[in-house]
Amino acid sequence: MAKRLNEVSKLVDPDKLYSIKDAASLVKQTAKAKFDESVEIHVRLGIDPKQSDQIVRGTILLPNGIGKTRKVAVIAKGEKQLEAKDAGADNFGSTELVEEISKGWLDFDVLVATPDSMKDLSKVAKILGPKGLMPNPKAGTVTFDIKETVKALKKGRVEYKNDSYGIIHSSVGKASFEQEKLAENITAFVEAVIKSKPSAAKGQYVKSISISSTMGPGIYIDHNQKM
Repeated sequence: MAKRLNEVSKLVDPDKLYSIKDAASLVKQTAKAKFDESVEIHVRLGIDPKQSDQIVRGTILLPNGIGKTRKVAVIAKGEKQLEAKDAGADNFGSTELVEEISKGWLDFDVLVATPDSMKDLSKVAKILGPKGLMPNPKAGTVTFDIKETVKALKKGRVEYKNDSYGIIHSSVGKASFEQEKLAENITAFVEAVIKSKPSAAKGQYVKSISISSTMGPGIYIDHNQKM
């Protein structure tokens, strides 16, 4: 693996800022694993992540999806469960599903809940929270609009939030994507993050942006340059 990484790293100039289009082409060239590697983006922000009014968080429906169908579970009551079923949710239920979670069942990638179901989820908050699975209004996963939310998540809506170092990490597709589609996803993601700039953030907002395949080297992007 180290030998392969050394070889593909020679394709990348670590001191160069690539256009989004060129970076998308290069990340495909550096993805040499035997599986379809994910393409990940890392955005380093000039914020103070310890300040609550500088947290950067949002969601975006990437134009070309992320190349993976995520398992979506829904906690809801009555007719909202039917909405979940019709929208293609993998699992749906009410208190009985919460009970399953309390016993260790976590066979889903995203959990959506209606506002009137959140009190039921409080008993499993300590299970869901550390794994980043607790529904949150800011992430659009606490909503009565179950139908559209489930459909969007299935199509590739992703949530982003800075970590404790002020960096956002997210998947923006697969190495098997066409260059143009990867570039479109990267552009849409970067634009969404820029639009999410907190008013309290001062100075340079975006410090650096890089992309990489799962097993590949980082490729730095000039985000001021058009695709």
